[in-house]
Amino acid sequence: MTREQYERWSAPFRGKRVARALNLFNRAATGLCYAAYPVALLVLLLRRDGRGIPALLVPAVSFLLVSVFRSRYNAPRPYEVLEIDPLIHKNTRGHSFPSRHVFSMFVIAMTFLWLWLPAGVLFLLLGGLLAACRVVGGVHFPRDVIAGAVMGVAAGLCYWLLC
Repeated sequence: MTREQYERWSAPFRGKRVARALNLFNRAATGLCYAAYPVALLVLLLRRDGRGIPALLVPAVSFLLVSVFRSRYNAPRPYEVLEIDPLIHKNTRGHSFPSRHVFSMFVIAMTFLWLWLPAGVLFLLLGGLLAACRVVGGVHFPRDVIAGAVMGVAAGLCYWLLC
C-alpha cells in the first residue's frame, strides 16, 4: 500500500460522521466478539460440554504464538512509514504484522463455526469488515489483515483436524 492508495481508499471515510462511524464499528465489532467468546466458554462449562477445553485452548495457544511472532517481527504500521493521518488513532509503534484484532476475530469466528454455525458465519462476516476497517483506518497494511485472517482460520481448523 502506498500513501496515494491509502488516501484514495480512506477518502470516502474522511467526513467527521463517517470517520466516527468507522471508529465505532472498529470498537463495537471487536467488543461484541470479545464479549461473546467468554459467554460461549461459560455456557460450555455450565453444560459440562467436552468442547470447552479445545474452545479455550485453540484460541489461547494460537493467540500466544501470534503475539510472540508479532513481537519478534515488529513490522511498522502504515502511519509510521507512509506519513498519513490515520482515521483510527493509535499510539502504538510497530507490531503491525499480523493484525491481532483480525486474527482474534477469525479464530473466535472459527470457534463459533465449530460450536454454532450461525454465530460463526456472523463473526466471519464481521471479521472481514473489521479487516477492511483496520486498513481504511490506517493502522494496518492489507498484508497484515490478510495474514491475521489466514492465521485465525488456520488455527480454527484445528477443531476439525484434532477433535
